[in-house]
Amino acid sequence: MTHPAPAYQGLSHQQLAVLVPELLLSGQLIDRSGMAHLISAFGREVMGQVAIEEWMAASPVYTQRMRSALRIDGDGVEDMFKCLQLDIGAPPQFMDFRYEVTDKYHGSFFLQHCGALMDVEPMGDDYVTTMCHDIEDPTFDATAIATNRRARIRPIHRPPRRPEGRTPHCEWTVTIEDDRDELPLPSDAQEMFGTRAGTVALTPIDGSATDGLVDYRGPLRADLQFREWSHTALARIAEEIALQHQLLSLGFLWSVRRHATDEAQVREIYRKQLTGIAGLSADRLRRALMLGADASALATVINLHPVLGPLAYTGVAAEVRGDDVVVRVPTESDAVVDGGWIALLDADHVEPLQAIATAVDAYWAVSSATAADGATEFVMSRGDAAHRESGEVAIARFSSGADFEFTDRGRSIPITPVGSGV
Repeated sequence: MTHPAPAYQGLSHQQLAVLVPELLLSGQLIDRSGMAHLISAFGREVMGQVAIEEWMAASPVYTQRMRSALRIDGDGVEDMFKCLQLDIGAPPQFMDFRYEVTDKYHGSFFLQHCGALMDVEPMGDDYVTTMCHDIEDPTFDATAIATNRRARIRPIHRPPRRPEGRTPHCEWTVTIEDDRDELPLPSDAQEMFGTRAGTVALTPIDGSATDGLVDYRGPLRADLQFREWSHTALARIAEEIALQHQLLSLGFLWSVRRHATDEAQVREIYRKQLTGIAGLSADRLRRALMLGADASALATVINLHPVLGPLAYTGVAAEVRGDDVVVRVPTESDAVVDGGWIALLDADHVEPLQAIATAVDAYWAVSSATAADGATEFVMSRGDAAHRESGEVAIARFSSGADFEFTDRGRSIPITPVGSGV
């Protein structure tokens, strides 16, 4: 008997509210999976350049997509901050952004806690400077221009922390001035807008829903609470966040190609990045949704996993067949056309799927992969031998995000502009 597992739309409202911040954190941890392999292959400076290029390629595209999906149609700092709250570069609490709005075109934010800094700080000041100076300066502006090309994000203070242990970890101003030149769209972002990932249509939000917010047209809210959103809005947000993973991975791929010696090295690094985040995110998803270790749990994790979705883009779906889980990966899909992560999965390379299986239970294994009606079907079966967690997943676990716990901060509170007089 065959039992399909749920995708985002098949989850309950409560499950979606738990899932969305998990997906945002998963996106942040992609770099924890990939960058270690870049450092090993090329060194710190190339790692920094790849990080700059991947985020500049992806963030203007996915920010514009989220603006459109949630009807964030303004051009001020509030609108920019709303987008940051739904950005894999700024997952809630792990990257604890606190916002202040002075007026429509002026504001600031600080990070009370920066999980990325906690990961990098033990590596020394050179690595901190690469992240907090070299990478942040161009990538913050690339994110901002999706809202207003005259926006600039500039530091008040930032790490390396002086004095040691300084809090907040960093603070930045955001200004938009009419007499300022517009920043150009990065060339990679221009190309990214034309990919299948940049243009794919996802599930519409039901604007008539009464079970929560259907867009983000009201005031900016501190500590955005996803349980306050409608079911269809949460499902669309989840799809967009999964797509953010795909866009960032394409930016990473394009940049690595500029530095690698050949395509074999590109694919090796790219597959290691995918394997690490696949296993780490699967483990967090299983725990967050309190799933078991049976076939139903494994199929559910696969259908919700952001590196394999969203369904409209990748076509990847899992179902339970008897005692096994079968994962169907189309040989033709938007994701395959773009040449991203999904193109790495074949009968000879099942490492990312095995990492997901192991995260659910060590006794699951990819037992076969066969061609079937325009797809490759990967069969996962339970065996007698336990699989060890792969080295790629172990490297990704270096991040404090591996065991990070979200806390309930109560209701979201509107942020009142300082200059409003209210």
